[in-house]
Amino acid sequence: QVQLVESGGGLVQAGGSLRLSCAVSGRTLSAYAMGWFRQAPGRQREFVAGISWSGGGTHYADSVKGRFTISRDNAKNTVYLQMNSLKPEETAVYYCAAGTIATMTGGDMDYWGQGTQVTVSS
Repeated sequence: QVQLVESGGGLVQAGGSLRLSCAVSGRTLSAYAMGWFRQAPGRQREFVAGISWSGGGTHYADSVKGRFTISRDNAKNTVYLQMNSLKPEETAVYYCAAGTIATMTGGDMDYWGQGTQVTVSS
């Protein structure tokens, strides 16, 4: 069984930055492509960023390109999401997930974390 635990969420002012982490246990991280998703109140969960198993390929939602950076450290079994220039409308619960790159943008992933709350104040 693979377990994912997110951390690093919190309250930040608009324009600020946060770095989310996702610790993976139960199986080696390098077996999976990893993604970050978010779900705001009353809205569907949406894809934010993804990274291939090797870290050689990344993909971002258009809304976060140039501001968010996904990275991974397979030796530490951890995935990161650096978020800069945050906006109030990006207030949401952020989830990391493990799966395959081919189905990632559609949200079809094998394992999900419990999520971490990010609140951006105006």
